[in-house]
Amino acid sequence: MKIDVLVAEIGSTTTVINAFQGMGTSDPVFVGQGQAPTSVSEGDVVMGLRGALEDLKHQLQVTTLSYDRFLATSSAAGGLKMTVHGLVYDMTVRAAKEAALGAGANIHMVTAGRLRRTDIAKIRAINPNIILIAGGVDYGERDTAIYNAEMIAQLALPIPVIYAGNIENQEEIRLIFEEKGLEIAIVDNVYPRIDQLHIEPTRKIIQAVFEKHIVHAPGMERVRDMVNGKIVPTPGAVMLGAQMFYDYLGDVLVFDVGGATTDVHSVTEGSEEYERILISPEPKAKRTVEGDLGVYVNRRNLVDRCGLERLSQQVGLSEEHMNDFVEQLPPIPQKPQEIEFVRQLTQKAVEISLRRHGGKLRDLYSSSGKKQVAEGKDLTAIRYLIGTGGALTRLPHGKELIKQVIANTKGHEMFPTEEATVLLDDDYIMASLGVLSQEYPDEAFRLLLKSLRLEHSMLEVGHDLS
Repeated sequence: MKIDVLVAEIGSTTTVINAFQGMGTSDPVFVGQGQAPTSVSEGDVVMGLRGALEDLKHQLQVTTLSYDRFLATSSAAGGLKMTVHGLVYDMTVRAAKEAALGAGANIHMVTAGRLRRTDIAKIRAINPNIILIAGGVDYGERDTAIYNAEMIAQLALPIPVIYAGNIENQEEIRLIFEEKGLEIAIVDNVYPRIDQLHIEPTRKIIQAVFEKHIVHAPGMERVRDMVNGKIVPTPGAVMLGAQMFYDYLGDVLVFDVGGATTDVHSVTEGSEEYERILISPEPKAKRTVEGDLGVYVNRRNLVDRCGLERLSQQVGLSEEHMNDFVEQLPPIPQKPQEIEFVRQLTQKAVEISLRRHGGKLRDLYSSSGKKQVAEGKDLTAIRYLIGTGGALTRLPHGKELIKQVIANTKGHEMFPTEEATVLLDDDYIMASLGVLSQEYPDEAFRLLLKSLRLEHSMLEVGHDLS
């Protein structure tokens, strides 16, 4: 059987391969999905890829499978390790951090101001895949970024470094690294002026670096033997999917609840009302990663937040039996009690991650009286809420779960309203469609509409899908 495009999602525990037909037509089709354990422990992730391909052939009931294009996303072995170094935490460091998270990087260290010897020792111990240097608005402070660049260059790490700071430093920074024969990428300042973020160029460079230097999981360098297209970090691919949705249909918030983390992606400018009282700027496209909110790996954290007594009542078990039940929970719930238990954890993960991602209104008091300010990401203009990830798409009542969380929010948060439309990525392909959109944007959008069960409603209200 000949497939137009295969997209592999190489996760830390599971590798999934999605097959798509009809590229170049007005009716692209998701034809099937295969999966297998990710084979990091065996020292070669290609084994997991081949296992997923075999499972895909089994699902499609074919003995042979060929393809024109093979793309991939990866979060195996913890994703892209980054360290970020800027001038002032609330300004350039924060902007650089937003760029890194939006691109799918995992930030292992953040510093503000001049690097110390202890900082350099930590960088060496982390052994990052990439380093991001920022600092100073354009034509502002110069010395800190130059000093940090010199300190980092002395490490002589064989990894790419990105400079996204004061434009006046670009030639000097380039010279510092080139004199030592080190790789340096110069991009636009992530914080060019006070209260302005400019992070998209840095995001694109991080994703390009990831694809070029994808050696952070055993055997990942051999993925290129099979893949002939783009390889991007899985969280970055979900963000690409969210941005694609925004470009066509408007402001969107995506919950991606997984076994190890819960990621939240939003693409919105917010409302004019709150923009006027916002304390500091927020990126249009924002990602937050909650490493303590996984419904399997970190389930104990969520159990503590839900309360064992309440969970035991919801699941229908006595408290004395709950500890054994939690300990023996399988990665994929099968029994009714397991499904209800994970559903409760998922709802709590959505609730907490929304609170951490979104902003809130705050009252400030001074001699002139009370003044209301907005702090954090304004989500009030969100028109669509999307649930993806195994927990929300494979458990029952995912839509109702999200709606309930939104309905229970208080009045001081800048959260989506109950009028927002809730959708589920039923085919569980949003990350794959994010990377697919880089080569087949129209087809990827049509496939996303189908997975969200939106295609017919779009046509009914007169949207032009041509």
